[in-house]
Amino acid sequence: MTPRPPGKALLFLGCTVPVRGLNYELSARQVAAALGIELRDRPDFGCCGFPLKSTGQGDAAVVAALALAQAAQDRLPLITLCSACAGFLAETAHRLDNDPQERKTVNKRLAPLGLRYKKGIRVRHFVRFILEEVGLDAIREKFTRSLDGFIFAPHYGCHFLRPSEILGGIDDPDEPTSLARVIESTGAVSLDYPSLQDCCGGGVLGVDEDLAGRLAGSKLLDLADKDVTALVLVCPFCNVMYEGQQRAIARKLGKDIAVPVIYLTQLLGLALGMKPDDLGFKLNRLKPKDLLQKFAG
Repeated sequence: MTPRPPGKALLFLGCTVPVRGLNYELSARQVAAALGIELRDRPDFGCCGFPLKSTGQGDAAVVAALALAQAAQDRLPLITLCSACAGFLAETAHRLDNDPQERKTVNKRLAPLGLRYKKGIRVRHFVRFILEEVGLDAIREKFTRSLDGFIFAPHYGCHFLRPSEILGGIDDPDEPTSLARVIESTGAVSLDYPSLQDCCGGGVLGVDEDLAGRLAGSKLLDLADKDVTALVLVCPFCNVMYEGQQRAIARKLGKDIAVPVIYLTQLLGLALGMKPDDLGFKLNRLKPKDLLQKFAG
C-alpha cells in the first residue's frame, strides 16, 4: 500500500536542538518541506523530562505528560528530532495509558495548569515518521543528486529504537538496518563497523566526564583509521559527544582523531538537491570537506 501524504505534524524540539543543533533543525525543516510535511510549532513546549528520569521518575513523568497534554491540543502527529525525547515521551505515554493510578496522579499535578493527559498520543522520531508516512521509495523518487562515491558511518544510539516493546516495528534494535537503508538510498555506502551499536556516552556526561569520553572515544577511534566521509547522527545529544567533545576526547586519549560529523537530515537534503548552506553545514564544527567540495556549486 502506498503511504498517504503526511500533511501536518507537530514538532517537539526539546532542550538541546535549539541551543546546540540549529543545523539539525534547519536541515530537518528543509527536508520536511521537500517531502510535503508541514511542521507546526508550539512556543510553550519545554523539556521532555528525560534528564530527570534518573533522579525522580514521578517528576520526569509530569514534565513529559505536560508536553504530551500540550501536544494533544493540536490533534496532530507529534514528532521529535531527539532520540531521547522520542523514547521517553513514548515510554511515558505508554505507561500512563496503561496505569490509571499514575495517570490520575499526574493529572492532579497538571490540573493547576488547566491541562490533562489523555490516552492515545503517539510520539515518533522524525526519521521514523518520514519512513512510515512517506516511505523510502517515495523519498528516493524525490532525490535529484547521487551521493555515489561517499562512505557514511551510521550511529543508531541507545534511544532511536528503544524501548523496542513500545517503539517496535521500524527495525530490529539488536541488528538495525534502517539508517543504513536510508544512507544507501542516496547512492552512498553505509559502513558496517565494529562499534556500530555502541553508546555515545552522553547519558553519563553529567556524572562521569571521563567515562563518557572513553565511550565516545571508542567509536571515534574505530572510525579514525577508516575511509569514511562522515559519522551520521539522528540525535543532538550524540552530537554533543561525537562532535562537540571530539577534540577534547582526542587530547585526553592522546590520539589523532578527526572524524567529520553530520546529521542524517543534512545528508538527505543534499540528495534532495539543496545547497550545503541551506542545510546548516556552516554550523558543523567538523566538516566533511570532500562532500562539501562536490556540492559547493
